[in-house]
Amino acid sequence: MSRRITSRVATSDARYVDYPLAPPGAPNVVIVVLDDVGFAQLGCFGGGISTPNIDRLAAGGLRYNRFHVTSICSSTRAALLTGRNHHAVGIGLTQETALGFPGYTGRIPKSAATLPRILRDHGYNTMAVGKWHLAPQTDYSAAGPFDRWPLGLGFERYYGFLGAETNQWAPELVRDNTHIDPPRSPAEGYHLTEDLVDQAIRMILDQQQAAPAKPFFCYLAPGAAHAPHHVPPDWVEPYRGAFDDGWEAWRERAFARQLAEGIVPAGTTLTERPPWVPAWESLGVDERRLFARYMEVFAGFMTHTDHHLGRLFDFLQARQLADDTMVVLLSDNGASAEGGRNGTLNEAAVWMGITEDVPSALARADEIGGPATANHYPFGWAWAGNAPLRLWKRYAWLGGVRTPLIVRWGDRLAGAGAVRTQFCHAVDMLPTVLAAAGIEAPASVDGVTQQPIDGTSMLASFDDPGAPEHRSLQYFEMAGSRGLYADGWKAVTNHVPNQFGERDFIDGSHDFDTDRWSLFHLAEDFSEAHDLAGEHPDRLGRLEELWWAEAGRNQVLPLFEFPASIAHMHPGEHERPVRAVYGPGGGPITQSQLPALIGGFELVAHVDIPEGGAVGTLVAIGDRHGGWAVYLHEGRLSAAFALLDRIVRVGATEPVGPGRHHLGLGYTPGRDARAELTVDGIPVASHPLEGLLFWPNLSTSGVGLLVGRDRGLAVCADYEPPFEFTGTIQRVEMASAAPAARPDRAREVKAAFSAD
Repeated sequence: MSRRITSRVATSDARYVDYPLAPPGAPNVVIVVLDDVGFAQLGCFGGGISTPNIDRLAAGGLRYNRFHVTSICSSTRAALLTGRNHHAVGIGLTQETALGFPGYTGRIPKSAATLPRILRDHGYNTMAVGKWHLAPQTDYSAAGPFDRWPLGLGFERYYGFLGAETNQWAPELVRDNTHIDPPRSPAEGYHLTEDLVDQAIRMILDQQQAAPAKPFFCYLAPGAAHAPHHVPPDWVEPYRGAFDDGWEAWRERAFARQLAEGIVPAGTTLTERPPWVPAWESLGVDERRLFARYMEVFAGFMTHTDHHLGRLFDFLQARQLADDTMVVLLSDNGASAEGGRNGTLNEAAVWMGITEDVPSALARADEIGGPATANHYPFGWAWAGNAPLRLWKRYAWLGGVRTPLIVRWGDRLAGAGAVRTQFCHAVDMLPTVLAAAGIEAPASVDGVTQQPIDGTSMLASFDDPGAPEHRSLQYFEMAGSRGLYADGWKAVTNHVPNQFGERDFIDGSHDFDTDRWSLFHLAEDFSEAHDLAGEHPDRLGRLEELWWAEAGRNQVLPLFEFPASIAHMHPGEHERPVRAVYGPGGGPITQSQLPALIGGFELVAHVDIPEGGAVGTLVAIGDRHGGWAVYLHEGRLSAAFALLDRIVRVGATEPVGPGRHHLGLGYTPGRDARAELTVDGIPVASHPLEGLLFWPNLSTSGVGLLVGRDRGLAVCADYEPPFEFTGTIQRVEMASAAPAARPDRAREVKAAFSAD
């Protein structure tokens, strides 16, 4: 249609910009994604852990007892937000293990527009708070790229953390596209869950004040209950002694409640304790005391999380938003066994095959849950927390892929408090929300043709308990653990991926060619208890063949083999520098941006020391659970290295005098590992690091590299953050000594000592 533009407004045709409007009656949507919460770890799913606010949500809504996920964090979140199977959108594993194959790129493609993007394009405001874990680690830096950060995938506001986990007392936070410091310190009573709920409430309040007629989508993903299980001690105290009779007894009580409340159908079998989970009575007195304490802290963590979620639910009610808001609460996978047999004060230890001895851990029992630990409970509690199911997170068995789902939506649901039994999956959530909002999935977004949506709307089951099952086929795969559901039957392999040393204790195949497939009739066997492979070999064979067909269709292949597949880790979009120069100030420098440090490194800080001397941080990364720092302590050049709560400190005997200096740290790895400090190229202190398994880049939940200050939890007790440097830092140079570094690295490092 042509427009007339003349020299005067009065004789010209105006055409105004149209903003998208949501369809009439489109609900607000709040999706709460809990982390590592098992099928039996909410009160309203029989768990016996106090979650009154989540229970209240369930009493006014629906509980789904056959809801399924992918068995790992990133993959479930990708399926949830795209409506596609996780391999089909490149998130076959976590973002820490992206491979160079189509199903494992770690990058959601533009052909799979996310739920927030679709809702935003149809008149919603969109906001995300909490854990993201959908951007490659190489993209976490202040340089991005940001297209897989929340704002790049359809959210308008974001506050939270980008990675798999973070320290609940001292998190690494991002607001929108900017790394920020936490608003308070651990000593000032900061806790991440409280902060996240505060932020969610504030975002919704601001949006409603500005545009009350406009619907919103709030995605809230607390760190809970992923390790580290951090919680103020007052929340743990009510559980003292509650788990002293062990995981078998707790699991049996949970199962009894599930039966009584209709969470599981009558006739369900409580699966047996696997042989690798020790019988509680076989444990020593000290083991029982320690293991019960780990669970007391976890339970307190869950109740603390429930309390803060209750503040959000109360806010929606007080603002008269509750009836017009669809609230969805789920867990991303089953309970986690990553604490190993004995649990741990530092979960990174288990990743590296290291466990603390029980007496040492028990001596620190009162510290569990506090800033001094990064704790995770023993895998016996994960087994119990998935009652009545088998196994746990990262497996295709039901203990890994079946989790709680609660939906509340005013009076739009039939039979408040009821249990729905339709088989459903995380991919179904996107089409369900779109159907509730009256929005059709787009065929094209930004000129990119959209790939098929694998999910199917669950909306019919909201008001019809007997609605036909909308999902008759679903494959499962995670790190080689495979399963397939079809028309009430499920086949699953006994493959053990050995990512965390499982082959030391789990019975199963270590080779894809020798995997054994089991067969279960889930329509009659809710808990996957009775293997019918021997009775129905033809049916099992058909399901196995169908799995391979689904694997091909969804980009599952090639199958992941740990650790061999690590050789194919995708380097991402950034190559690490061999040598880098940093200045003081600014946010953390993420690990992917640092020179490769694992093969050794040299660091030189060019500083000016005032008359009277200086103190403070030169550089610091991580914290006492994994990290290192170089600093002036009482004027003396010092360094500290921490891993798995063992700290090695090296320091000069004399303070650094006034004037311009080059302060250096050299780290040599290997059998004769050593750290050496230098002042103006002259060694002033050194210390062997043998016996300390030191990983220079390890910082699972601490901050990235900071120059001129520290934050959060200190690497050692010599100082308290921020411990800002009181002299002047001109620059800090770091150079890798890894074998792959350029041959001129030594000349560059030597030149750094003499440069001004």
